[in-house]
Amino acid sequence: MISYGRDTNTGRRAAVKSISGKVLDESSQGLPGVSVVLKGTQTGTTTNGEGAFQLDIPEASTDAVLVFSFVGYKSQEVVLGSQTAITVNMALEDKSLQEIVVIGYGQVKKSDLTGSVASIKSTELNAYPATNLIQSLAGRAAGVYVSQNTGAPGSAISVRVRGTNSIQGSNEPLYVVDGFPYSGNPTLLNNADIESIEVLKDASATAIYGSRGANGVVLITTKRGKSGKVTVDYDGYYGVQSVRKKIDLMNATEYANFYNEQAANDGLPAHFTQDQINGFGEGTDWQDVVFQKAPIQNHSLTVSGGSDKTRFSVAASNFNQGGIVKGSDYVRNALRVNLSSDIGKKFKFDLSSILSRIDSDRKNSERGNRGGTLMSAMLSGYPTIAPTLPDGSYSRLAEAYAWGSNVITNPLNYLEQFSDKIRSNKILANASVTFEPIKGLQLKTLAGIETTDDKTDTYTTTKFVNSKGAASIGTAQVSNLLSENTVSYLKDFGKHSISAVAGFTYQDYTATSFNASGTGFISDNQETYDIGAAATQNVPSSSYSNWALLSYLARINYTFNSKILATVSFRADGSSRYSEGQKWGYFPSAALAWRISEENFIKNISFISDLKLRAGYGETGNTSINPYFTLNQLASNQVVFGDALNIYYAPGTRLAGPLKWETTAQADFGVDFGVLNNRFTLTADYYIKNTRDLLNNVSLPSSLGYTFTIQNVGKIQNKGLELGINAAVLEGAFKWNLGGNISINKNKVVKLYGGNDILGSTIGAAVNDNVNILREGYPLGSFYGYVEKGYDDKGFIAYEDFNNSGTRDAGDKRIIGNPNPKFTYGLNSTMTFKNFDLTVFVQGSEGNDIFNLSLQGQGYDYGQALNMPREVYLNHWTPTNTNAKYPIIRTSSQAQMSNRFVEDGSYLRFKNISLSYNLPVSSLNIKWLTRAQIYVSGQNLITFTKYSWYDPEVNSYGSGNSFVQGVDHYVYPAAKTTTVGLRVGF
Repeated sequence: MISYGRDTNTGRRAAVKSISGKVLDESSQGLPGVSVVLKGTQTGTTTNGEGAFQLDIPEASTDAVLVFSFVGYKSQEVVLGSQTAITVNMALEDKSLQEIVVIGYGQVKKSDLTGSVASIKSTELNAYPATNLIQSLAGRAAGVYVSQNTGAPGSAISVRVRGTNSIQGSNEPLYVVDGFPYSGNPTLLNNADIESIEVLKDASATAIYGSRGANGVVLITTKRGKSGKVTVDYDGYYGVQSVRKKIDLMNATEYANFYNEQAANDGLPAHFTQDQINGFGEGTDWQDVVFQKAPIQNHSLTVSGGSDKTRFSVAASNFNQGGIVKGSDYVRNALRVNLSSDIGKKFKFDLSSILSRIDSDRKNSERGNRGGTLMSAMLSGYPTIAPTLPDGSYSRLAEAYAWGSNVITNPLNYLEQFSDKIRSNKILANASVTFEPIKGLQLKTLAGIETTDDKTDTYTTTKFVNSKGAASIGTAQVSNLLSENTVSYLKDFGKHSISAVAGFTYQDYTATSFNASGTGFISDNQETYDIGAAATQNVPSSSYSNWALLSYLARINYTFNSKILATVSFRADGSSRYSEGQKWGYFPSAALAWRISEENFIKNISFISDLKLRAGYGETGNTSINPYFTLNQLASNQVVFGDALNIYYAPGTRLAGPLKWETTAQADFGVDFGVLNNRFTLTADYYIKNTRDLLNNVSLPSSLGYTFTIQNVGKIQNKGLELGINAAVLEGAFKWNLGGNISINKNKVVKLYGGNDILGSTIGAAVNDNVNILREGYPLGSFYGYVEKGYDDKGFIAYEDFNNSGTRDAGDKRIIGNPNPKFTYGLNSTMTFKNFDLTVFVQGSEGNDIFNLSLQGQGYDYGQALNMPREVYLNHWTPTNTNAKYPIIRTSSQAQMSNRFVEDGSYLRFKNISLSYNLPVSSLNIKWLTRAQIYVSGQNLITFTKYSWYDPEVNSYGSGNSFVQGVDHYVYPAAKTTTVGLRVGF
C-alpha cells in the first residue's frame, strides 16, 4: 500500500509504503516488544502483544533493510525488496554467555565475569512454596549453605557463604534489594516479585561492599516493567502441610510397665497396679493434641507494561501459612511498585518501593526440659492422662504423680491460653535520577529509606495453670537512610573496552525499642490493651542505638578483544562504631580472567564453546561490634535509700578498648568450561579465606572491677572447592535438563587469645553444660564433651578417664563432633514432553553432626515420670541385656554431655517434586490469554537420613553470631507439603 507524507527537507509530499508482518519466537509464538528499525534511520516501531508490527517507510527505499532486535535473541536484518508483508523467526542467543548478571553497583554479561558469582532466576525461586525468600536458595548455589533454625512459620534462616568467619560479629551475608543494603533478612519480599538473585562469593566481587562484604553479598533484583502491551500475571497456590514424622513414644500401657520397672530398680513400690495397666490401653499421644494439618497459600497479582518512555510494574501479594502446631501462623501482605521513566534524552528516573505487613501468631515455646515448654511438654506428657477432665478443664500434669516433674504443663495451656503475636510494618523505597550528558557517561544519585515498625504482644491468661495473668508489650522501630552518588563510564576503543564506576555513599541507621509488662489481671478480656490494669507493673525499659557509615568506592573493568578481562576495585569505609584512629577501613581487590576459547588455537576445536580461567584476590570487612562497644558505658539501675527509691548509674562489666575492623582476605581460582554450544557447562572454584583481627572476649582479673574486655586477637580460615554443572541432556520433542552443584568447605580456628579455648553458652535438658567449643586447630563450634566406654556392672554409663584423675571431671572432655558439613549439594532435573514438565529438586548435606539435646532430655531423665521414646522401653540395660542402647532405668541414672548424643546429621531430601501442564493457548486460539500453567507438587515428601529425631534441618541456637551450632533442643519440627498451583498471564 502506498500513501503520501511530507518530506521534511523539501516540504514536498513523499510517497511511503506500509510494511507489516509478524515476529515469532523459537516456539513460533508471537514475540511482543521486538524493536523494528529501518537500517540507517531512526524510523522504527515495536511489535505488539501478538508479535505483529506495521511500519511506514519511504517508497524510494528500494534497498531498504529492516533490523529486528530483542534482548536474548540474535539481531536479524531482512532485505525488503518488493515485500510488504513479512514473517521473521527470531533465534535465541547463547543465553549462558549473553545473560546479564547483576554485580555491585552495576551489571555485566556473564561471559565478562572475573569473580565468583552465582545467579538464581525467578523460575527457580518460585519452584516451590517458601515462607522466606532465602529458603529458596537452599541447594541452588554452590558455596551457599542455608539452614532453617526451626520449622515454625516465619522462623529465622541462617545463611553461610563459604563458611563462618566471625565469633562476635554476624556471619550472615549482606542483602542488597534493588541497590539498597538491607539491615537484615528481607522477609518483606514475596518470591513472585523477584526477577533474579545474584550471590557474590569471592572477595573480588564483594570488596566493592567493603566492611560488609566478608560474609558474601546477596543481590536481589525485583521485577520491572517492559515497554509494550500491558500484561497481567497471576501466580497462586494452595497446599496442605503436615508434620514430616512423629517420634515413636511409649503408649500408656508401656509407660506404666516402664515406670513400674524403674520403681522396682529403685527399691520402691510399683507406681501402677495391674488393673490400672490393663485399663490404660494406648492412652494419649500428646503429639496428636499439638499437631494439625495446616493450609499454606500464596496469591500474587502483577500488572506491568508501559511505553518506550515510561515503564511500570505493580504487584500485590498475600502469603498465608498456618502452622502444623495449632494456633501458629504467619501472614504477609505486600505491595510493590516499580517505575522507570526516560525524561527527555538525557535523564532517567527509577523508583523501587515495597510495603509489607506481617502478622504472626507464634507458638515458639521451645528448648527447656521436663515439660516446662510446649515442645518439651508435648513429648513428655503422660500418656496415662487425658488432655481434659470430665468437666472440660485441663488436666494438671504436674499434680498427677507425686514422683513426676513439678514443671510439666498440659500443652493445651500453651495452645489455648497463651498468645505471642507480632505485627510488623515494613517499608523499603529508593529513587534515583540518572543523567547521561554524553553516550557512555552516567551520573546517578540515589536516595533510599528502610523503616520497620514492630509490635509484639504476649499474654498468658488467668486460665493458664498457676497464672494470675501476665502481659508484655514490646515495640521496635528501625530507620535506615541511604544516599548514594556514583558516576559510571562505558566505552569501547576498537579491541579495548572499559567500564568504570566511582562514587560515595552515606548510610545512617537508628533503632529504638520500648518494653512494658505486668502481672495479675482481674479479666482476660483486654489482654495487652490495658497493661495499666496489672496488679504488679514491672519497670518499663527502652533503648536507642545509632551508627553511620561513610564510604568511597571505585571499580574499573577492562576487556581486551573479549579475551583478557581485568577488574580492580577499592572501597574505603568510615564507621562511627570504631575507635578514634581506627574508624576507617580500606578494602582493595583485583581479578584477572582469560577467555581461552577466544584464542585461535581453541576456536579450531569445534566442540569447545567456552573456556575461561579466573583468578582473584581481595580484602573485605565485618562491622562486628555494637555501636558503642568502644566507649565506656553507664547503665541505670535502682536502689532504695531509706524509704525512697533512687536511680543511679554505674559501669557495666565490660571494659572498653580500642578496636579495629575484622578483615577477611580471600583468594579465588576458577574455571568456566562449556562444550557443544554450551549444552554442557562446568564452573569450578577453589578458594582460601583467612580472617584476621577477630573480635573476641578476653577475661580480666576481678580486681580491675571489670570481668572482660573485647580485643582483636583471633584468626579463622575457610578453604574449599565448589563445582556447578548444567547439562541439556536431551533435546527435541523430549527435553531433559540437569543442573547440579556441590560445595566442600573446611573451617579451622587458627588463633585464639593466649591459645585458650572458648566455650559456648551453657545449655541443657537433663543436665546443663557446654556443648560447643572454639579450639585452635579445630572447626569453629566443634562439639565438646565426654567420651563413653559402655556401661559399668550396674548398668550406669561409664566415661573415659583421659587425665587419670580417678573421677569424671572437665579434664576428661574431648572434641566429640563437628556441626559443619563436609559438603553440601543440590540437583535439579527438568523433563519436558509436549506440554508437560516434570521437575525434581534434590538437596542435601553430608558429614555434619547434630547434638541431639532433645534425646538427652527425653531418653535419659528417668526421675521425672516423663514419657519417652518406645525404644527406651524396648532396649535398656538389664542383667540379661548388657549391650543395650539405653542404661539401666533408675532415678540415679545420669547422662552427661557426651558422644552418645552426637548423631550423623547427613541427609538427602527431595525438596520439591512438581508436575505441571502448560495450556496450549496459541493452538486453542485463546487470544486474551498469553500463558497458563497448572501444577501439583510436593515438598519434603522424601528424606533419607540416619538422624533419629524430627528433622535433620535443625539449628536451635542458630543466629548471625552464634557458634553454638548444630544443636537440636525441643524445636518446632519441619513440615511436608502437597500443593496445587496456577500461573496465568493475560
